[in-house]
Amino acid sequence: MKNRNEVPSFFVYGEPARMLDVGFLHVETVMERKALHFGHVAPHKHPWMGQITWWFQGGGAYRIEEQNWIFSAPAISFVPSNVVHGFDVDEPSDAIVISVSDDTLKAIQPQAELSLEVPTFLTGRQGDPVWPRIAVLLGMIAEEYRERGATSEKVLTGMIGVVLSLMERLGGSAALPSSSPTVALAFALRRAIDLYYRDSWPVGRYVELLATTPHLLDRAAREVFGMTVKELLLERRLLEAKRLLRFTIRSVEDIGRDVGFEDPAYFSRFFRKRTGESPTSWRLRPDSR
Repeated sequence: MKNRNEVPSFFVYGEPARMLDVGFLHVETVMERKALHFGHVAPHKHPWMGQITWWFQGGGAYRIEEQNWIFSAPAISFVPSNVVHGFDVDEPSDAIVISVSDDTLKAIQPQAELSLEVPTFLTGRQGDPVWPRIAVLLGMIAEEYRERGATSEKVLTGMIGVVLSLMERLGGSAALPSSSPTVALAFALRRAIDLYYRDSWPVGRYVELLATTPHLLDRAAREVFGMTVKELLLERRLLEAKRLLRFTIRSVEDIGRDVGFEDPAYFSRFFRKRTGESPTSWRLRPDSR
């Protein structure tokens, strides 16, 4: 694992992050890596792939960014790339983990009802007929991967798309229509912000980059994310600051510079205004660890 100056990024858990082949797919169980984590998977992220995790036995605690769940099987999650997540589970627990490259997810999205832009965590409800269908599909995906590996891409991606759509039926966040120009522009903006938020670009630079107008860009941000473009920029910087405060031992001043604030006092004022407390106080809160 990397030192605590960065939130760890992995290929699959315990292996250094690397560029993925186009169409990358990987399927394994959590306990296949038990020797690496012993049921405790520290907060980490995957730069170029999303993951579906299907807990078919046991339970424990699951964390995605700032949200925590105490769960027991059945439970299922989808975590997009670059979203921090981790878990602690009991000895008999196990799950099937499907890792899918961003380019493959992009190809699956038109056939999947679940939005793939935001993380989702769902737990079982007694008697819901969707859970047995998900269990059958995930078992088929695991068996197909064991027998044929990623060479069975068309079969695997088809079944993965069905799983994602069933997750939407269970209560996942509503998928926005991929054909909408407004939605496409909003997602393009979010991807651009992920790339350039540290550079303190003014809104006009994003307007130029995305070849649009200030009015259209702001409308897309408001309709899809409920925030102005400026708010999205500030929230992205705040999110990264929280990640680094929670998951690393870097100084507050260093973290402020990393997210685009050269003046430590200005960073502290920014953080306090948006959270109600200083970066140091927020880091020391019991629920921030």
